[in-house]
Amino acid sequence: MPQARSTLEEPPRAGRVAEQRYWDPAVETLPRPELEALQLSALRDHLDHAYQGSRWYRRAFDAAGVAPGEIRSLADIVRLPFLDKALLRDRQLAAPLLGDLAAVDEREVVYVSASSGSTGVPTLSPFTASDFDAFQDVQAAQGLDPARDLALSRIIVAGEPGGSIPATRAAIEALWDADLYDFYGISDIFGASAGMCEEKDGLHLAEDHHLLEVLDPATGAPVADGQPGEMVLTTLQKRARPMVRFRTGDVVTRDDSPCHCGRTHARIRVHGRTDDMFIVNGVNVFPSDVEVVVRSLEDVSGEYRITLFREQHLTRFDLEVERRAGSTIRDAALADGVRAAFKNRLGLGPRGVVIHAEGILPRSVHKAKRVVDRREG
Repeated sequence: MPQARSTLEEPPRAGRVAEQRYWDPAVETLPRPELEALQLSALRDHLDHAYQGSRWYRRAFDAAGVAPGEIRSLADIVRLPFLDKALLRDRQLAAPLLGDLAAVDEREVVYVSASSGSTGVPTLSPFTASDFDAFQDVQAAQGLDPARDLALSRIIVAGEPGGSIPATRAAIEALWDADLYDFYGISDIFGASAGMCEEKDGLHLAEDHHLLEVLDPATGAPVADGQPGEMVLTTLQKRARPMVRFRTGDVVTRDDSPCHCGRTHARIRVHGRTDDMFIVNGVNVFPSDVEVVVRSLEDVSGEYRITLFREQHLTRFDLEVERRAGSTIRDAALADGVRAAFKNRLGLGPRGVVIHAEGILPRSVHKAKRVVDRREG
């Protein structure tokens, strides 16, 4: 399959310096109409590759009554079926080792990444040599020399929304005296699919490799830019296993307004997981919303734990926080301050607030467990 970048000048790989603003100027600053034309061309080639190379995609597209050649605009993506984690696991088990979504012979696969399997059987994501080169290119942090530039000057985080929460980011930067940048990756596609620029105003999605939809999780209808919805991604170049309309389970907002950095690729802001969201008094609440409140309070450490329960058939929650070492405010006053901060930001608050000494709440070296769900049924 021709690479989408074949129409653009290949960026030089030698002699890069840390101060360079763009990794690939031709792609990163492409005007939106040209970027969308590039996406459409890549999508059409990619769908044809998926149809010809994958048994599952051939059956799925035929069942949907859509031939790859009938996709004539980016909006036509809605005619194609979704993917989700459950389907990936099923197809992987049905056709071991890589599943029948794979569109190349296993001999072409040079690298495989695996999800953590925290919600079930780990899913494998295969890469051909060209896929792996593209993965490294998307993930490149401006040609930085890690030994020289990343020691204590820049920090790259991923896996939780915290890096995009200003108070959390500021706390980490103050602790390490370093600049912090947030990245978004999903092992089923790329290790890094979106990254924060120096403006730190959202994460630029690599739109030459991904087609983004933000949809209402319940209806599947598109939501307006700036409104939260489930992120659905379609790969545009990955050969080993094309991913068409993959439901990530992540809730994001999309922003394609001009960024001061000059990049034209849309930015996303990650709010949390669809399965982490809970509704209190008609308000959608994510753990990241709780973190924004907790991190804004001077007398708490920033660690927290939410416990969900039902009260008269409605969802309620209790909150545990830690008093920051050295704070002299009384527990009752601190709890009142936490409730007031929630009320100001979300218009609601926890039923109960428990104050612990700093260090009591469990820490995690991977994805922190912030929510305990004690609702029944």
